[in-house]
Amino acid sequence: MHRLELYDDLENAGLEKLLLARHGEDLLAMVKLLPVAKPHPTRKADRAAAIMDHLAGQRLRDTWEGLDDVQRLAVAESVYDPDRRFRQARFRAKYGKLPKGLDVGYRQSSPLHLFLHPLARHATSPEIVPVDLAKRLRAFVAEPPGVEIRSMAELPATVRQPRRSYEKPGAAVPSDTVELVEHNAEQSALREVLALLRLVQANSVTVSTATRRATAASIRRIAAVLEGGDFFDPNEKKAKKWDQVPGPIRALAWPLLLQAGKLAALNGSKLTLSKTGRAALAASSADVLRDLWERWITNPMFDELSRIENIKGQTRGRGKKQLTPAVDRRRAIAVALAECPVGEWVAFDEFVRFMRASSYDFEVTTDRWTLYLTEPRYGSFGFSGHDHWTVLQGRYVLCVLFEYAATLGLIDIAFTRPEDARLDFTRVSYDDSLSYLSRYDGLRYFRVNPLGAYCLDRAPSYTPSRPEVRAGLSVFPDGRIQSTQGSLGHDEILLLETYADNEAAGVWRLNRAKMVRAMEDSRDLDELRDFIAERDDQDLPDPVEGLLRQTERAARALMPQGSAVLFECADAQTLARLVEDRTVGRLCLAADKNHLVVPEKSVAAFRKAVHGMGYGMAGKTENTLGSKSLVARSPASVKAS
Repeated sequence: MHRLELYDDLENAGLEKLLLARHGEDLLAMVKLLPVAKPHPTRKADRAAAIMDHLAGQRLRDTWEGLDDVQRLAVAESVYDPDRRFRQARFRAKYGKLPKGLDVGYRQSSPLHLFLHPLARHATSPEIVPVDLAKRLRAFVAEPPGVEIRSMAELPATVRQPRRSYEKPGAAVPSDTVELVEHNAEQSALREVLALLRLVQANSVTVSTATRRATAASIRRIAAVLEGGDFFDPNEKKAKKWDQVPGPIRALAWPLLLQAGKLAALNGSKLTLSKTGRAALAASSADVLRDLWERWITNPMFDELSRIENIKGQTRGRGKKQLTPAVDRRRAIAVALAECPVGEWVAFDEFVRFMRASSYDFEVTTDRWTLYLTEPRYGSFGFSGHDHWTVLQGRYVLCVLFEYAATLGLIDIAFTRPEDARLDFTRVSYDDSLSYLSRYDGLRYFRVNPLGAYCLDRAPSYTPSRPEVRAGLSVFPDGRIQSTQGSLGHDEILLLETYADNEAAGVWRLNRAKMVRAMEDSRDLDELRDFIAERDDQDLPDPVEGLLRQTERAARALMPQGSAVLFECADAQTLARLVEDRTVGRLCLAADKNHLVVPEKSVAAFRKAVHGMGYGMAGKTENTLGSKSLVARSPASVKAS
């Protein structure tokens, strides 16, 4: 007559209460596991008493030692769990399998059921160690081992690419290997953040007022200043209307990051630099990136799940209301990321395993029935029978790492095209129309670099990594740079072409105009000197060193001092009177015989002083230098102020 249901008092109940809440047949199955003389007790209370007798004193330890190694680990994990629960997903992720006995019904009991007791009759009921039993077990059961994340010093050259098995939906078999694309993000992010701030400063980034995402034209403009371009070509076209193309990643992420970090603000449809953004142009790029990461983690403006468009049901109605806060999800990922070894490659699948085994878990929705693939009746995430964590939460982790952590330079990544890279989603929906679930499916490995260690509070300060030298260089007096041995990496070629023109295979020539533009973008020619010194045993030829010094002086010949307003005077005599005035003359400069330049911050004082001299202004004063000029009229043509 007792029915086991989930009550708060059962969660904190002792062994006797939990046993008496069980069905009598369940208790009989448990009694048969113990050395109890036949005939076995027939009354429920007597069966419970027999079980309790064999789980007391030395008999408890003997019973526990009768378990196999994996079952003992299951007991230890539960006993030292804060809620004394057995976490199946965490246990499987940590040890690679479940203990024997959890795959059988309670009436065909296993010795493990003497220690783990369900809180309800349904199949998904949590299992718990009774509070008094847990206290006695802690006396001799050691704490379980911690979770370690596996890493590697070197990347494999290729990875196996699964392909679909149409005989069994959802299955995958290995096919030919594919090459990995490696992106070392640390140095590129330090330079790209300045390039993006300059682009915003030039009013060249337009965004949607509704979504805050950059427009297609702005994305192309941003991709053009990214080192090596975006991860995938943002201009890639579909061969057929049902094809999928990955589209932009870094080019889309940067404007969102600048807005979340309060470095840029929306002014109409354009992004403009905030006061903080203008200060960032002169600040340490590493500190700027660290601040952007911290602000992104805590900013509720944008949910990365929306970037996985093939997960339907998340944008409206009940599905939108059931989504969990993105801030909580990001925090879980950031904490797990901070546990990764610095400078070692970690497979993404290993990172997911580590997250689940370490309880850095999260949900993206409180009701999985609201989310689906392709069709809500047959592709819902609410159906049980499969573990959908890698499909749902895993895709969210992929997006955060690929689109935001890698863009900010915290992690270096190794990836492939997304097509057929991960076929786990085919177990949710058997529709074969999708070649991939998300544009991030091809991320295979990542590595926390020194910049990431600084941003994740693993290091007190940022110490740049020294990239591996893969080739030698020779520099000639005429400014030619030639590769002499080995082959330059893609990132090395990009750095060279920032300062030099590629004349032939393995040959570059220093370009003074390029070097000046690089310095305007806050780069330093010492970067070029150090790059060459690491690859050339000889000192720079004197003519080349002279060219670099001349360029450094020339690049600093003009120093921007802020915006100004240009005024046109009625005649040269008016200009002369204004410049010679003791008050007005301190606020302006003569540009030629008819024009005055006034710093923007001094325009109000200039106007007041000019009015005091009896002169007036025919136009507005909001126009900056280079815009339509303003006219100062003589005293005879205006009324006295």
